[in-house]
Amino acid sequence: MPEGHTLHRLAGALDAAFAGAAPHVTSPQGRFAEGAALLDGTLLERSWAHGKLLFVDFEEGRTLYVHLGLIGKWFVLPVAEAHRETGPPVVGEVRLRIEDGSHVADLRGPMACQVVDEQEVDRLVARQGPDPLQPDDGTAADAAYRRISRSGKSLAELLMDQTVVAGVGNIYRCEVLWRHRLHPLRPGRSLKRASWQLVWDDLVRLMPWGVRTGTIITLDDVLEDTVAALGRGETPVVPREFAVYQRTGMPCLRCGATVRHKVVAGRNLFWCGNCQRRT
Repeated sequence: MPEGHTLHRLAGALDAAFAGAAPHVTSPQGRFAEGAALLDGTLLERSWAHGKLLFVDFEEGRTLYVHLGLIGKWFVLPVAEAHRETGPPVVGEVRLRIEDGSHVADLRGPMACQVVDEQEVDRLVARQGPDPLQPDDGTAADAAYRRISRSGKSLAELLMDQTVVAGVGNIYRCEVLWRHRLHPLRPGRSLKRASWQLVWDDLVRLMPWGVRTGTIITLDDVLEDTVAALGRGETPVVPREFAVYQRTGMPCLRCGATVRHKVVAGRNLFWCGNCQRRT
């Protein structure tokens, strides 16, 4: 399932392509025909995300709500000159297509694709925890910690719970716990407030780089190289390298001990058996 930075990045792509326009909205597959008819030819005001939920606001208080789930894909692409008049051919089971002659966005396999009103948007967002990629009035970390500090569930479970923190997925949970030497099976109620603040601040720092580059960055040296490349006006090539994620049996990058593996909350969890002993 895509992590939160992917949805924020997709919202930016949709805005760049369609915001301020009244695109053609269809459902080539047919399963979203009624919803597409409500949005077709109406002004697309903005696209935005909260955690793993994506919203596209149209005029008259209508919002397209999309949850990609495990297999959903949504690509925003420029339209080739040869297809400017007729639109590019439909490939596969396209639930929703947005197009305006210069760009096309095809949505396939989402878990949810609905037209909702403002009240339903508020309800959907209210069910989520705070999003590290959203502007913060200073209360977000406290809101998440209230739920963490009352729970006997492990930190690994809580970080994957979208009602606790929205947008964090498996890679970020493994890596951020490693960065702060926290044992992933430690109960949430044993975590000190100051320790949680460090984790939250790290997510706030790291996740925007996922939005900017399209790749999750959790290693400081990779981040430094990325910042340096951007400073030189270059497009950074970000390697897919992590400290513990998918490194079962390999040496920890910090202490050299063996990286361990366990399935937690339905996903593969990775951690260092030595330097993540803060239980």
